[in-house]
Amino acid sequence: MAVEAKQTCYEGSIIQNFQVYLEQSGEHKAILQCLRNILPGELKRCRIGAGKSSLDVLGVGSGGGELDVQLLALLQSTFPAVLITADIVEGSAQLTDFKALVAKTTNLQKIPFAWHFMRSENYEREVKANRGMKTFDLIHMVHMIYYVDNLADTIKFYHSLLKNNGRLMIIVSTANSGWDTLWKTYKEELCVGRITEYCTSVDVAACLKSPGLKYEEHVIPITVDIPECFDPSSQTGEQLLNFFTMKDHFHQSFTPEIRAGMLDLLRNKCSTEKDGRLFFNADSSCILVYA
Repeated sequence: MAVEAKQTCYEGSIIQNFQVYLEQSGEHKAILQCLRNILPGELKRCRIGAGKSSLDVLGVGSGGGELDVQLLALLQSTFPAVLITADIVEGSAQLTDFKALVAKTTNLQKIPFAWHFMRSENYEREVKANRGMKTFDLIHMVHMIYYVDNLADTIKFYHSLLKNNGRLMIIVSTANSGWDTLWKTYKEELCVGRITEYCTSVDVAACLKSPGLKYEEHVIPITVDIPECFDPSSQTGEQLLNFFTMKDHFHQSFTPEIRAGMLDLLRNKCSTEKDGRLFFNADSSCILVYA
């Protein structure tokens, strides 16, 4: 399938900016630790793997697959006698990186993968057109919900693909985090590109409460070391600012007044100081939605 013209959240310069962000925050490590703490027990309690020959997993917006491979390994260790299958939906060319990562990860060789090189909305249209909805025990969407066309409709669709006792796992920025403060304050300047409507855990919860879906929320504490953001000569600082605003060139993308306002907000409203360092509040929420 041809790559779609609309840019996804995981290609171009954003990838390098994201890697710098991960180095400064340890976000993936924090998310993985949360999953290790809650997921095995939760899946055993809801008896997802009980009496089944396979455990079917769907990853949506998986990017280069760094978290996915860790999650799949966790599921293998939790259910060693059950075959794990994985469907992956990703609209960016980095899906090839994911495939390469799987190819060199020995414990994943037993997992059958189905690759869907398309955006979430196209996957939804394809599934509905074929009228043959494959259902899943676990569907995970890690920091991708910001990029969909309609939040409520997207959640409704993927929830409809859950098997009995299945779980939909959505990881999203926590309400009142630094991300929330920055993007809500500068909505007019920031919600004009890859993200057109910024959402947080509160918005996801509202979409779940409306139809009466049961869920639980687990907050994942994450901080980002950001003093370099205030050094105009720092490449690391520039890349962090690019990632925070989803721009290719932070200092060229905004007027001096807007730049100054954003930096002031980052320093005084989005962050806390500890041991002489400034840490951006990047807390996330892991929301587990019941079938």
